[in-house]
Amino acid sequence: MKKVLHQKLNELQATAICGNDISSSCLYVSALTIMYAGQFAWISLLVVALVLFLFRKIYGEVVGAIPLNGGAYNVLLNTSTKRLASLAATLTVLSYMATAVISSIEAMHYLQGIIEGINVTMATLVVLIAFTGLAIMGIGESAFVAVIIFIIHLFTLSLLVLVSLWYLMGNGLETFHINWSMPLRAGGFVNALFFGFSAAMLGISGFESSSNFVEEQEQGVFRKTLRNMWGIVSFFNPVLALLLICIIPLTEVGAHKESLLAYLGHTTGGNWLAILISVDAVLVLCGAVLTSFVGVSGLLNRMTLDRVLPNYFLKQNKNGANYRIIISFLILCVSVLFVTKGHLESLAGVYTFSFLAVMALFGIGNLMLKIKRRKLPRPEKARGFAVVVAVGFIIVAFFGNIKLNTNSFFTFVSYLVPAFLLVSIMLNRSMLIKVSIDALEYFYKPLRRVVVLSNRYLNKMHTSVNSQTFVFFTKGDDVAILNKVMQYVQNNESTKKLKIVNVKNSSESNDLLIKDVEVLDRAYPEIDIEFVELEGVFGPEIIDDLSKQWGIPKNFMFIGSPGDRFSYRVADLGGVRLIM
Repeated sequence: MKKVLHQKLNELQATAICGNDISSSCLYVSALTIMYAGQFAWISLLVVALVLFLFRKIYGEVVGAIPLNGGAYNVLLNTSTKRLASLAATLTVLSYMATAVISSIEAMHYLQGIIEGINVTMATLVVLIAFTGLAIMGIGESAFVAVIIFIIHLFTLSLLVLVSLWYLMGNGLETFHINWSMPLRAGGFVNALFFGFSAAMLGISGFESSSNFVEEQEQGVFRKTLRNMWGIVSFFNPVLALLLICIIPLTEVGAHKESLLAYLGHTTGGNWLAILISVDAVLVLCGAVLTSFVGVSGLLNRMTLDRVLPNYFLKQNKNGANYRIIISFLILCVSVLFVTKGHLESLAGVYTFSFLAVMALFGIGNLMLKIKRRKLPRPEKARGFAVVVAVGFIIVAFFGNIKLNTNSFFTFVSYLVPAFLLVSIMLNRSMLIKVSIDALEYFYKPLRRVVVLSNRYLNKMHTSVNSQTFVFFTKGDDVAILNKVMQYVQNNESTKKLKIVNVKNSSESNDLLIKDVEVLDRAYPEIDIEFVELEGVFGPEIIDDLSKQWGIPKNFMFIGSPGDRFSYRVADLGGVRLIM
């Protein structure tokens, strides 16, 4: 499909799109953490800030090395198997789906507090449709709206902090001393920190969003978005929690947990500040909905290019938006809204466990990148020990949330299994079509005419699936390395055609390489191998020319992992995949 080009996002625009999602957590994560950690909630939130700091370099290393849309899916696709990568993608889509629905519902609950008589379900539906339309208009228009929401949100939170500090200067710390002496609900300091940390990890959901539309960002912007998101949540979440403990009695937190910051604003500044916070909550939660649509569009477009989803979704409008993906995501969100009847606990289970699993898989992908792609140039590196510690924290939070919300975990599994089953059908469609053909011929011999018509259609479909040609650019590697390439293609791609291309200068001889290819051709009779010699210098121009000449998308072209002496960045190659 022809790709429509659009203007790249600058630092403010990219930060606003993903920042609205992660910073919207400031509206509820303090209350949630205080419910479990009590007066030590701010410590739990500081630990979360530390974990997020570790993940800054983890994400920076991976996306710096392979700057393509897809997040965890992208790194696992280039370091492991397509099935594991598809699992990460499925989890990410579930996370975005839950984010969009939860944020819409919560926004309308806040709006209901301002304007009485609103039907929350119908209003949520209107929000989802409105942001679908905005996403279809294109990422430039989406970014403009996101920036406005983002600036208003930061202004509102900053104002709340300043007003609360002024309130403390005039009223003292009597409430803080009372709260500090309160018994802990969790039964001990360690338990309080553990459960508070587990609940507080909900406050960093959305940190992975920037990696799902990195190709739409200007060069160097991605790392800045990570820094900015980390700075925002690392400051506001602990500070707001500490201010709440200083001003609001812990016995009142439970009664106001759904709008605790608005209650803090009302206590410290009056009704005007409470209304401002409520309006801000509506806006920024709607901004989180927009983030979901932008993020899922980048991810599903990448999955479709890699044949994990049907090519039907690749169609773009004149603004460069994958409108079929966006509309399909809307349908999914609306169906979930009505199936769950807007039950927040069920949706929160899908939300929390999905994004925690995605972050853990991203950390694992980073470790695999270090092992399998150690020569691949990258702008920064995360220490292996730091990666293991970060993933360990995520695992602790995952099991902590299972203890806190066992029913929500089962809800998460009930969504994950059918979703991954659909993806698995796409990944194994070639085998399933072949089984269907054999089954029809065996079981329905009496209905010969029906079998002939059905098999004609299935054989046509089977041929279409297997006819896609893949390309591997070799430097003249030995037969053992080429054999690993064949195994990868056989285990991960539905194809029967592979071109092995060697770009060389006129003085080089390929006699040994030709013999190796002949050996492979006999070893893998089910795959049609074609060897192509080209004179020149391997780079983006040759890839562009061959992609146009052969009609093969660049993401169906593979290379081995380049070293530090390679003249180009992986991003310059237009989506060529790494498989060795």
